[in-house]
Amino acid sequence: MSLRGFKDKGRSDYVASKLMVGAFETRASFDVKSLARFGGIILRRRELWSELFELSHFSDIRPSEEIWVLNRVRDLADFVLKMEPTLRKAASSICGQCSATVRRQLASGAAARPWMRISAHHIRRHSTTKDQRRATATPKNREFSTSSVKKSEATAPITNKSSPSPLRLSQDNLFHPFSKSPVPEFRQRAAFMRQHAYCPHPDHQQTKLPTIAPKPDDPEAAAKGIQPPQHVNFECPDCGLPVYCCEEHWMDDYEKHLEVCDTLRQINEDDHDLRSGRVFEEGNLPDLQMEHAAINMTNWDTFMYTREFDAVNSDRQMRQITRLLTYPVTIGSILHELSPYSIKAGERMTTEGLKSFSALRYNLHPPKSGRGTGVGELKPEAPAVRIFILGARAESSLPRPAWVQLAHMFPEARLHLIFVGPESMANRDDEFPLPERTPSNPFGAVVEDRVWYKMKISTIVDYYHTVHQTQHFAPYDPYFDCFVLFHPGLGHPASSHEWEETLPLLLETKVPIISTGYTQFDMERDVEWVNKKSKGEFDILLQPGENVFRSLRWDLNDMDPQDVSCGNWGVWAFRGKRYETATRDA
Repeated sequence: MSLRGFKDKGRSDYVASKLMVGAFETRASFDVKSLARFGGIILRRRELWSELFELSHFSDIRPSEEIWVLNRVRDLADFVLKMEPTLRKAASSICGQCSATVRRQLASGAAARPWMRISAHHIRRHSTTKDQRRATATPKNREFSTSSVKKSEATAPITNKSSPSPLRLSQDNLFHPFSKSPVPEFRQRAAFMRQHAYCPHPDHQQTKLPTIAPKPDDPEAAAKGIQPPQHVNFECPDCGLPVYCCEEHWMDDYEKHLEVCDTLRQINEDDHDLRSGRVFEEGNLPDLQMEHAAINMTNWDTFMYTREFDAVNSDRQMRQITRLLTYPVTIGSILHELSPYSIKAGERMTTEGLKSFSALRYNLHPPKSGRGTGVGELKPEAPAVRIFILGARAESSLPRPAWVQLAHMFPEARLHLIFVGPESMANRDDEFPLPERTPSNPFGAVVEDRVWYKMKISTIVDYYHTVHQTQHFAPYDPYFDCFVLFHPGLGHPASSHEWEETLPLLLETKVPIISTGYTQFDMERDVEWVNKKSKGEFDILLQPGENVFRSLRWDLNDMDPQDVSCGNWGVWAFRGKRYETATRDA
């Protein structure tokens, strides 16, 4: 049976392509001209294979060209076999009227194409570059449309060829020295480091007190450097960051540098990964939690598994997604009834902490009411649990789906997140100008009440002690309120003065206060400062220690490349002291 006769019987192209593959395998007596014509007929409306249809109209096919024709038809058959289910699925979603319009358009386009004679040189050139031809034969910006006018389409060809193409970095090409990075931002960061960061070699005199590690036991021995301070200039070939003033100091202090070199290289690759242009599949966050499915908060892996996250297949993807989720999950891990922190030995929660967090959990996990949907069964609802995030910076500009994960951890509770701080609108330029201050909105708060049907987010650009003194949010209830301080720098020399007026106001509310730190030293410095300022006036609710849900990604301080930290490394909690009523026999 001839191929042409098979086509005239009206059988599907899919079955025909299978027959053609069988013809190749059995070496049936099909002449090359018929194969070429049949290959063109199958997809005669596709410009990708138009040369086959054109070739089938000529009788002077040379023997040297037969191999090329056979290869092209074989590729065509493989293409049809792979694409048939996808094409049929796409066509099934088009109504009859639209499909008729498409057929008329494609038919008119096919009829309008002139059939040109293909020279042997043209065929041979195609045989050597068939993959390249396959990728460029069809216009990229006009693949499938119901419009006959290109200018009216959203996918019309782009006429401006001067627009820069987006940067693409493969996963095995992420390491680049900052000064030679293909990303301009990193070249600027390298220049910034060379202007502000100082060489850490002990031969140099110190320029500032240590803020990333405890003070040395012998300050005089640590200050024995005789050379003047000098900015960094030499880039380590292993981590790609400027860390020393010269190669000699880098080699002399190499053992000390090895302590952070691997971490610095990891930071380098992670930063380039963020700008590599890849699709961040790990950013597809899950929706509502199943009603009877408990969340396991032992660690990041069990949390993501029980929350039904998509599989995270690499350590780098895990570092990127935990950098976002560490803020909401840190709050949820402490307030949740299945918290990894408890009063058991080694789990850091104190009896006072159990009292305070149990009060919050009573409203975060309300019991089932059992009421129906009728009007006669309506009852007053409890107010939303307010979580005040003070000194907000980066966390206030997190993508809102990341904060919605906190609402999914407490599906039955209403939440109100309140970001307060002078930098709470950083990286949110699209929302400027701020609302006017009116009697109903005295602090010009930016209110997002459609983040989730049980979550609202408000942002106030002001110091908390200013808001507190107006009694705008008073009264404070230990059953409904909680304060969170992400990396507040309570004991940092540059920021501690900003908290001196706020700390007494927080303690007098008797509401739990959760605080985090970049490093162990940063957290211990905050605890020491609170002890110094308010000794005997507060109770520890959660002992200081490493956060189970800290960010797995490390961050770099451009002012000091030796200062390596990660988001929410440590966490602790405290509260203003409450004096219980005691009875005494007269």
